[in-house]
Amino acid sequence: LFHDGEIDIIYISTPHNTHSQYINEALRHGKHVLCEKSITLNSEELAQAKSLAGQNHLVLAEAMTLYHMPLYKKLQAIIQSGRLGNLRVVQTNFGSYREYDMGSRFYNPALAGGALLDIGVYALSFIRWFLSAAPDQVTAQVKYAQSGVDEQAGILLMDPAGELATATLSLHAKQPKRGMASFDKGYLEIYDYPRASQATITYTEDGRQETISCGDTSDALWYEICDMEQAVSGMGNEMHLDYTSDVMDVMTKIRKSWGFSYPEESNAR
Repeated sequence: LFHDGEIDIIYISTPHNTHSQYINEALRHGKHVLCEKSITLNSEELAQAKSLAGQNHLVLAEAMTLYHMPLYKKLQAIIQSGRLGNLRVVQTNFGSYREYDMGSRFYNPALAGGALLDIGVYALSFIRWFLSAAPDQVTAQVKYAQSGVDEQAGILLMDPAGELATATLSLHAKQPKRGMASFDKGYLEIYDYPRASQATITYTEDGRQETISCGDTSDALWYEICDMEQAVSGMGNEMHLDYTSDVMDVMTKIRKSWGFSYPEESNAR
């Protein structure tokens, strides 16, 4: 793939701990890159990849579905219209039930397992979509699995505007994928938010509810690819690498606060 002159874009969907290696190899060979979440293990790896992409005039992006769903673009237009007022609080949940197999990619530290990089990246990306700026205050609690990776986490964030956000994650307790953004004049709720096509807005003054429907969940990956092709062709870049960087910075800070690193990171020191 790296050497094939007919290929313009390489999509990387290998385990997290191999992303940096393959991203950099693809970029060095002049390929645009769409990489599965989490795009890298940490901010340092992402900064290196961004620098390489910039030097080679290539598009680098994370395959984060919610950034490309038509629903979120429509919700942004509603928010920017002022109908909901100022943002105050964002809340997210993401809980999966994964059997305790410490050799699986979910729990194995050698495969960069753990809740934060696997499912937390969705919750934090949802939060970043609505916040007016990157969080500058980050606090988190963790429960480790037997293998040593993060099994559960509770995250509390705040940005410079005082907008608050929380995320609750678990790899061993099923939760609804529910996201909520609360504003002065109402709040919006989204279920199954990574690929959502519907949101409900409840207005504070009278309790009136409005359903916003847009796009199709089954087309989530297609929307992602369309935006990537548009970015590569120079017709406008909506891949939101800036949000990806902000989310990676938060995850890197969280793991540093826990004192938790992966083998690749420990070996690099």
